[in-house]
Amino acid sequence: MKFIQRFRSIILLASTICIALIASAIIHSFTGDDDLKYPTNFGPEIAGAIDDLIDWLVVNGEWFFDGINDNLKIVLNELREFLVWIPWPVMISLIFIMGWRLGSMKIGIASALGMVLIGLVNLWEPAMVTIAIMAVSVSIAVILGIPIGILMARSNLFEIILRPILDAMQTMPSFVYLVPGIMLFGLGNVAAILATVLYSIPPCIRLTNLGIRQVNPSVVEAGESFGSTTYQLLSKVQLPMAIPTIMAGINQTIMMALAMSTIAAMVGAGGLGIEVLRSMGQLQEGQAFIAGSAIVIMAIIVDRITQSIVMSRPE
Repeated sequence: MKFIQRFRSIILLASTICIALIASAIIHSFTGDDDLKYPTNFGPEIAGAIDDLIDWLVVNGEWFFDGINDNLKIVLNELREFLVWIPWPVMISLIFIMGWRLGSMKIGIASALGMVLIGLVNLWEPAMVTIAIMAVSVSIAVILGIPIGILMARSNLFEIILRPILDAMQTMPSFVYLVPGIMLFGLGNVAAILATVLYSIPPCIRLTNLGIRQVNPSVVEAGESFGSTTYQLLSKVQLPMAIPTIMAGINQTIMMALAMSTIAAMVGAGGLGIEVLRSMGQLQEGQAFIAGSAIVIMAIIVDRITQSIVMSRPE
């Protein structure tokens, strides 16, 4: 029976394609190519409206964006100087302790060895700059993403509205995210942070929503029957049970932020991304591979440590 159903489906698909080809040939025989073009083009109007909106934001929201720009620069510069100031043996020891206590001895040793390798190829300072940019970007993405995910889980209407927006954000070419950053903040690390946040925030929102919605309804009903308020139900029942899924979203957010580091370097972000970009521009494939490998090593370290947080969490 399954074979017959599949055969019928194939025949139906082939018939549909043949009918479409015959109809196209008939239409082309009676009309010219110019007659088949769309009669209107709304592209210029849409592009012009977007340009006008950005221009209006730049002119009327200058005080707002300048305030964000100045404060983010202060936070980023202080964090970067602090990370560069920490001696490398101390930083490696801290990473080893984090990997060991949150995961296992193997993860701690592997994380420490990974950072040692980054230092041995003279990329320690760019790595610290990358960590500073990622820390600020991921913090903003998590602070915004988790509440939005909670709102999606609480409201079906909000989820219906936000889901296509998230789909568009995840399928949008990563270079496009550089445009609003440049227009609103100019070249520099702040524009790179904005692009990184926009690129990496969808997984955090989606998995927070998914984690809360997957909480066992009977557990939620039990909490309601004991007189729990909405806040108590969220903070005492739903969020604790959704922590593994939420942590998976944070993990993916960090991975996507690191993947964005090279593209963000095009608008002036420092760190390992600019090392890859500079090496590629000078056709130094070996140095570009080394800098790219350093990003991969950092991604693996972060991935193992964040996964260990979930795995070591008591049920």
